[in-house]
Amino acid sequence: MQKQQNIKLKNARAVALSVLLSCEKQAAWLDRALKSELHTSEVAPRDAALCSKICYGVCQNRMLLEFWLKHFSSVKPEKLEPSVHIAILMAMYQIGMLDKIPQRAAVNEAVELTKRNSKNPRSPALVNGILRSFCRQAEELPQPKERWIHYSHPQWLVEQLDQELHHEGVEAFLACNNSEPPTTIQTNTMMISPNELRLELEEHGIAVEAHPWLAGCFYLRGTGDLEQLDAFQEGKFLVQDAASKLAVLAADPQPGMQVLDACAAPGGKSFSAGIQMHDKGRIRSCDIHAGKVKEIKKGAQRLQLQLIETGVSNAKEYHEDWQSGFDLVLCDVPCSGLGIIRKKPDIRWKEPESLEGLPKVQQAILDNVSRYVKANGTLLYSTCTVLQRENEVVIHRFLETHPEFVLEKFVLPGSIGQVPGGYITLWPHIHGTDGFFMAKMRKTHD
Repeated sequence: MQKQQNIKLKNARAVALSVLLSCEKQAAWLDRALKSELHTSEVAPRDAALCSKICYGVCQNRMLLEFWLKHFSSVKPEKLEPSVHIAILMAMYQIGMLDKIPQRAAVNEAVELTKRNSKNPRSPALVNGILRSFCRQAEELPQPKERWIHYSHPQWLVEQLDQELHHEGVEAFLACNNSEPPTTIQTNTMMISPNELRLELEEHGIAVEAHPWLAGCFYLRGTGDLEQLDAFQEGKFLVQDAASKLAVLAADPQPGMQVLDACAAPGGKSFSAGIQMHDKGRIRSCDIHAGKVKEIKKGAQRLQLQLIETGVSNAKEYHEDWQSGFDLVLCDVPCSGLGIIRKKPDIRWKEPESLEGLPKVQQAILDNVSRYVKANGTLLYSTCTVLQRENEVVIHRFLETHPEFVLEKFVLPGSIGQVPGGYITLWPHIHGTDGFFMAKMRKTHD
């Protein structure tokens, strides 16, 4: 039995190495590379969990692991073969940051991976020596002085957060970004009650915990592949972070409304709005990418939401026939994504120069889609980032040039409560949600 377990662990680590190499060499996104590799490999569910943990752990703690590697290796990291480099980081993560992995297993597996993947016959001995030195100091590992290295975030981002938050809560945010986010689902109350859904999931061995302040939503653990569950395939729930659900609650769609979701992919807000509207009215759910629109349509069909109409559309381009045609326009614009680092840890490594043009794009989209709002209608702007230049700055510039719109207060459940100013930033370390911004505006006249 022990021998069989070791083989599975080796497979899990081999798959993790393959995933991380894809990210390194091909600039693949971690979540996509991991999902693809697990789908094609024959890794048991328990070992798939270990593989995922290693992949995310290495990506989340990359700068700290590199700091340790430089300390313990006589060879500069850039001189190491990529497969050797990553095998060492994987082992250091297991030894230094996980408490259920025996040191010997982590070292031996790293050496075996190196034997199979390295072209240099001396590499296994090098890996063994580095990791055994690391093990001897595992109880008192050296720590960097710089916070961005300790929490493995780029220096520019930490300095930006320090400036915007006046140093308050920055470390808590960085630490939370390196934690494992819960899987959050929303009940499709058109098909099943929350209590019935909970009982059905528990019968399949899934740990279900009611969201502390969001009705009809649950945290799940021990799910395996959620999409294989009968309850998922039958459309009884959708996977959705609490922040997206809160944005829909702020927008307050009502049955019979005409709604436009202008940048809809992957469709969560359209689905949540459709459930809240009891499938009565119309939601036009659009995106610029045809492939993503197909996925939205597929999701609406799974959830049996008839009011959702999908279409390919560039949110920056004007549609004359949509002028003043919607009671509610949801505008979840493309953004830096720095509020969802917990779920997509490699987002933090985006070059800051690549993000500089985003506010201009966001402004153009907001300017355009605002023309589709009826008099006395609602415009909801949202992002999954926490940077003010993509959030508050965009909103205030919009209001300066669109006097027909005013910010409108709203109420959210739980400890958030009243949002008198009409906009709010949600933080993972404070609210337990994705990092998220939303602003609600009312069109007072045409």
